[in-house]
Amino acid sequence: MYRTTLKIEGMMCNMCEAHVNDAVRNRFKVKSVKSSHKNGETVIESAEPLDEEAIKEAIADTGYTITGIETEEFKKKGLFGR
Repeated sequence: MYRTTLKIEGMMCNMCEAHVNDAVRNRFKVKSVKSSHKNGETVIESAEPLDEEAIKEAIADTGYTITGIETEEFKKKGLFGR
């Protein structure tokens, strides 16, 4: 599993978060996507690493600006995982 964290400028409300989440879901195969306008970030979990240029394009199409991208590999723990 991969976790991609996007720093995004321009999100001002919950509807902005929804626009970003929908743009990601519509263009990429992801396990989850959560955005926070308060933190100015979106966290995406996916089985495969995502193409950074394609992410930048998808977010730019919604009218927001990515100021940073960080991808890390992680192991998702189950309910009883330690």
